[in-house]
Amino acid sequence: MIKKILILRHGQTDFNLKGVVQGSGIDAPLNATGQLQARAFFEKYRNEPFDKVYTSALKRTRETVQGFLDLGLNHEAWPALNEISWGNREGKAFTPEANAYYWDMLSAWQHGEIHIAIEGGESPVDVAKRLEGALLKILQSPEENILICMHGRAMRILLCLMLQYPLRCMDYFEHHNAGLYQVIHTGRMNRLALYNDTMHFALFPELT
Repeated sequence: MIKKILILRHGQTDFNLKGVVQGSGIDAPLNATGQLQARAFFEKYRNEPFDKVYTSALKRTRETVQGFLDLGLNHEAWPALNEISWGNREGKAFTPEANAYYWDMLSAWQHGEIHIAIEGGESPVDVAKRLEGALLKILQSPEENILICMHGRAMRILLCLMLQYPLRCMDYFEHHNAGLYQVIHTGRMNRLALYNDTMHFALFPELT
């Protein structure tokens, strides 16, 4: 069975705007820009025949796809799709010290030290383990046209799993708030069809 899987990052929140770490422990709503990003995506894809919508358990993902849910589309919210836990860094603005810690952590991951967890949080391997189960359920489901709304770091890890990239390569998958990836699942392999696409923003000049 061929599946078309659209993977959307949530729209902007005030935490994103202010450069404050969210992770899985901060359940922030979309801000005005995020709501407009969500509307732009909905207007472009409202006629796409989605069989199922999956979101994380955090409100910013549900709010991003609320237009589709209002159409009555089948929806499930899974904690397994939540963002990585940034531990004791969540809810804190970047300071020079915090910024250095963040980049040191990314560098370690990029050099293959993917078992290292953030202080009080998760490692990429931790996130991959919970995403593997969710991905298996999605790929084994009868739905052919699927929309997933989730979070930046978790989305990078999911794409690595789908496309068989090592987790140390996850930063290859850039992301923008309400940026879209599309993966075609043929039953034997997955093929990337869209990369961090934001063409839907063109519907609203203030987003471009």
